[in-house]
Amino acid sequence: MGYLDGFKVTFKKWAGTRTDSGKRVTMQYPEEVRPKPERFHGRHVLNRYEDGMEKCIGCELCAGVCPARCIYVRGRDNDPQEPTSPGERYGFVYEINYLRCIHCDLCVEACPTEAITETKLFEFAFTNREDAIYTKDELLVGDDGRPQKLPWEHWDGGFDAAEDTSGWMRATAPSGDARFEGIIAWAGELGYGVRDAEGGQPLDAALLQERERAGAAGGHDDDGAHGGHH
Repeated sequence: MGYLDGFKVTFKKWAGTRTDSGKRVTMQYPEEVRPKPERFHGRHVLNRYEDGMEKCIGCELCAGVCPARCIYVRGRDNDPQEPTSPGERYGFVYEINYLRCIHCDLCVEACPTEAITETKLFEFAFTNREDAIYTKDELLVGDDGRPQKLPWEHWDGGFDAAEDTSGWMRATAPSGDARFEGIIAWAGELGYGVRDAEGGQPLDAALLQERERAGAAGGHDDDGAHGGHH
């Protein structure tokens, strides 16, 4: 293709030529927001139980597993008279540096209390370093269980909806392991309550036949027992 052919493509798009599906390739951001996949990893939130107690117990496992070393946590003993979390300790300091975060979701995997999860929000930008380092006050959900909305974040698109904010799948959740399909695995959360059990991933015909044969033989193999998570 010569360089003039490249200009032809550009002119067609500029003139309003649409794709075969009838949709323009270019979206007018921020007025138009592209839908996010179900497991999209965005900005984190720190969750609370239905009674308002914080889920974070300051164990620092999220900070320890983080490959980018963007999480800083310090725990403190709970006040016996006015505890912050149900455990002996709570997260006194919690910071995430989004100049380093790669949104790998390993912190969510490591958390034993489901305190930290990721929303689908990815439309946020900073003009200074301080704004990029989120503190506990900015990460902790409000009294309605929904995330704090900061001035430099673009929330249009419904990313604070219940299905988009928290409690969605880990690799070890029902969609990753067929043995846990239909089992409620998440604790109740402020503003959302107890969520329905996760569904399983669709299995291809060959894997279904393999599982049926294993079941008929009175046993199973490792590949058939895990519901298609790769």
